[in-house]
Amino acid sequence: MNATKEPTFRESVDLMFNRAVALMDLPPGLEEKIRVCNATYTVRFGVRLRGQIHTFVGYRSVHSEHMEPVKGGIRYALAVNQDEVEALAALMTYKCALVEAPFGGSKGGLCVDPREWDEHEMERITRRFAYELAKRDLIHPSQNVPAPDMGTSEREMAWIADQYRRMNTTDINARACVTGKPLNAGGIAGRVEATGRGVQYALRDFFRHPEDIAAAGMEGTLDGKRVIVQGLGNVGFHAGKFLQEEDGARVTGIIEHDGALYNDEGLDVEAVRAWIIKHGGVTGFPDAAHTAEGNAVLEHDCDILIPAALEGVINMDNANRIKASLIIEAANGPVTAGADDILRKKGVVIIPDMYANAGGVTVSYFEWVKNLSHIRFGRMGRRQEEARHQLLIDELHKLDDHLGDAWTMSPDFKEEYLRGAGELELVRSGLDDTMRTAYRAMREVWHARDDVSDLRTAAYLVSIDKVAASYRALGL
Repeated sequence: MNATKEPTFRESVDLMFNRAVALMDLPPGLEEKIRVCNATYTVRFGVRLRGQIHTFVGYRSVHSEHMEPVKGGIRYALAVNQDEVEALAALMTYKCALVEAPFGGSKGGLCVDPREWDEHEMERITRRFAYELAKRDLIHPSQNVPAPDMGTSEREMAWIADQYRRMNTTDINARACVTGKPLNAGGIAGRVEATGRGVQYALRDFFRHPEDIAAAGMEGTLDGKRVIVQGLGNVGFHAGKFLQEEDGARVTGIIEHDGALYNDEGLDVEAVRAWIIKHGGVTGFPDAAHTAEGNAVLEHDCDILIPAALEGVINMDNANRIKASLIIEAANGPVTAGADDILRKKGVVIIPDMYANAGGVTVSYFEWVKNLSHIRFGRMGRRQEEARHQLLIDELHKLDDHLGDAWTMSPDFKEEYLRGAGELELVRSGLDDTMRTAYRAMREVWHARDDVSDLRTAAYLVSIDKVAASYRALGL
């Protein structure tokens, strides 16, 4: 491989953006305004730990404020840098526009390895980072709302929310300063599973369209399709679990940091996840072949490949050897721009990251709305819905009595029909609707225009057009 030819993550985002705007009729000034990052803040702060002061470097990038607040996760990793954070912030702008979440794009990162510090130390580091961001209004319910990302979880979000509340004791909407919180700290049912659930809903909608299935050289439904998951973190685990349990897909490969597992008969995703939690990796897991060369399994024969960890894992070095018919980008930027060109020429269909992993920000939007309204979804209407359903059941019982054995209700019908929608059901319903609407907006462009040959370009066209419309409405 010629390393100089491989674009960086940020260059990949810019290349894909440029490929889309070349097909649009935007004024040059507006095109540039949408492309560039508005601001990136670097903070350096010290925390006394283990008897000495340790200095940490953190970033918060604001890509676009065409809508506010801006939205985007905070990741903890030693590889965090300004270019990566700015590229992720840009993706957030386009992602929010695509799924019609009323946010601009932002992203944050802290150069830290969470495995090097215990829980108490991580809390002190997180609270100090939150303090540095909040005092600059880079955490604020109406200006900048973070969420979990790689290396962070609802634990860190609870610490951030509490730190903000301590600094803003009279802000009634303080809980809305961050999303992805635990349920008992103002979170929402279904947020932990949201990104993986969104991947499932994205694939379901893809498989509703025979024309799209044929474009990927496949036929039939998700049932029986061979799936390889790269990265069994929160996103990869939930995507694999739901596809396996609810859609009949067969997860034949799981790739982790210490290698990969492969079993053509299928792997038990929950069992593998439990093994990783107990042993720290996939090594030693029974009932599967293990290889230390994990990324080689990316090239195994399968129907659907789900890269759900780091960016750039599918690149110009291995793209020609990828055998999957369909790639769905559960991670941000797992396919480089160079690899994207190679795969498109091979006829591989790629469901792009800005759509595929938008489940997280969609349910974050629901959580933010819940925090601002100060009431959980379903509280006002659930029992009224059940009461209305009871009226119909009562009438059906009269019919049942009248007709006798000639007609009877199915055994589980009454219980299922009577149950009103709680918060989790409403969140899943809203996420499903969001993913369907966004996919159909993309595929319409994909199939209607001769100059658009892939879903990624279609996604950029849809999202950039929405961002441009917002700027025009603001008078720019």
